[in-house]
Amino acid sequence: QVQLVESGGGLVQPGGSLRLSCAASGFLFRAYAMSWYRQAPGKERELVASINDGGLGTKYADSVKGRFTISRDNAENTVYLQMNNLKPEDTAVYFCNKRLGATYYHGVDYWGQGTQVTVSS
Repeated sequence: QVQLVESGGGLVQPGGSLRLSCAASGFLFRAYAMSWYRQAPGKERELVASINDGGLGTKYADSVKGRFTISRDNAENTVYLQMNNLKPEDTAVYFCNKRLGATYYHGVDYWGQGTQVTVSS
C-alpha cells in the first residue's frame, strides 16, 4: 500500500534551516507529482510547495517563496523540502502528499503522518 514517511522536523531558531524528507513506497513514485502542506495550531491547512513528476515544475506559497525549495530524487523515491531563513510563523506540522497525477494541478490522494517543525528562540 502507499506509504509516505516524513522526517527531518525539529526545533530550530529563527533564521535557521531544516531539510524535511519524505520517503515514498507502494506506488510508481516517478509518475506522480508530490506536495508539502502544513498546519499550524488553530489554522487551516496550507499548501506550501508542489513539484511535478519529473521535478522540473514547482510551485510555492507566497509565504515561503525565496526561502523554501522543494526537490525530489526519483531514484530514491524521496521528496525533500529545504527550509531556510525560518520564521516563527513557519511553526506547524508538515505533511507530505502524493498527487493523483503527474502535475501539481491534480488533487491529493495520500498523506503522510506529518513531522513537527518548531521555530523559536
